[in-house]
Amino acid sequence: MRRIVPALAASSFLLASAAPAAAALKTAVFAGGCFWSAEKAMEHVPGVRNVVSGYAGGASRNPNYQNHAGHLEAVKVTYDPSKVSYAQLTDAFFHNIDPTDGGGQICDRGPSYRTAVFVADGAERKTAEAVKAQVSRTLKKPVATEIRPAAAFWPAEAYHQDFARKNPINYNAYRIGCGRDARIKAVWAGR
Repeated sequence: MRRIVPALAASSFLLASAAPAAAALKTAVFAGGCFWSAEKAMEHVPGVRNVVSGYAGGASRNPNYQNHAGHLEAVKVTYDPSKVSYAQLTDAFFHNIDPTDGGGQICDRGPSYRTAVFVADGAERKTAEAVKAQVSRTLKKPVATEIRPAAAFWPAEAYHQDFARKNPINYNAYRIGCGRDARIKAVWAGR
């Protein structure tokens, strides 16, 4: 029994120290046009732990790909703020879209493909607005990306999750056909 008590105490300590690390993770929601492309881009940001494709900003409950009117295609990013700040994450988001396009993104046109940063509180709003202002100064153009209050995030269907990784041929055909890389490069060239 005496040997079990120290072992249990050590196990409890390890579990207790692991819990705060997991609790320290934060989430952010961004709408960047096609959620496949936004997911792929945000997954490569250092400090990002997980990215989920979905829908945000609309009034209906449980939207799906066939019926998500009023919602934007969005991604929910889980990140470690000790490795990437909210400002850095938001800046990375802006550098993977054309923030001057108010009608969608590249070849994806229409209301559900508009861009937005969904902010959870005043601090996030202040940061997002500062990043947006810096992007506008850098590009020397108005930025169409909206800063919106946080809204319910609804995960997209399973076949949309990790689409670029699971379906590289289809995803790359879409990305090349859309001209996404060329457009992003043109927007951000030398900046």
